[in-house]
Amino acid sequence: MKPVLIPLAACVAATVVLAGCAGSGKSASASSSATGATAASAATSAGTSGARAAAQLQPKSGTNTAGTVTFQQQPGGVLMTASITGLPPNTVHGFHVHEKGDCSAPDAMSAGGHFNPGGKPHGQMTMPEHHAGDMNNVTADASGNVRVSMLLPSLSVGTGANGVIGRAVVVHKDPDDYKTQPTGNAGGRIACGVVAAS
Repeated sequence: MKPVLIPLAACVAATVVLAGCAGSGKSASASSSATGATAASAATSAGTSGARAAAQLQPKSGTNTAGTVTFQQQPGGVLMTASITGLPPNTVHGFHVHEKGDCSAPDAMSAGGHFNPGGKPHGQMTMPEHHAGDMNNVTADASGNVRVSMLLPSLSVGTGANGVIGRAVVVHKDPDDYKTQPTGNAGGRIACGVVAAS
């Protein structure tokens, strides 16, 4: 199993950020490690390849931020793709999977904390230690829009321990600093959506 999964995880583990206008100068970063490959293997075993889920982001905290987030099970983890609108132009925002599939509160605090089934400290998703729900910041273009894809090796499309179904996706007002515990100092919650099988 190792010879198949580890090279695939290493090949696909790039975070591709497509936010911003052409020529924005933003570049994608890639990272792979034995720890990431192990997490990818564990997550894959909990989800069926090709399984899909989605969340519709609704505005929160008096904003106009909305969008769609999709999740698809892959051999190396879960491919997340998001399309977000209504952000202030050229701004950076924390973006996480939260533990509770409840966006009913006006400030989305009903979604609870970051999804963290492993009891890990908060951190950047490319670091060995991070919440399963920690994702990279997203950057809005000059029109306030984001298009982004990331491979999440610590999640699965399912309802098991690492399953994303029944959780919430939250866009935060400020950037995640990837070190302040347990939230990354990402500020208020400006959009929220509940993840359901699709």
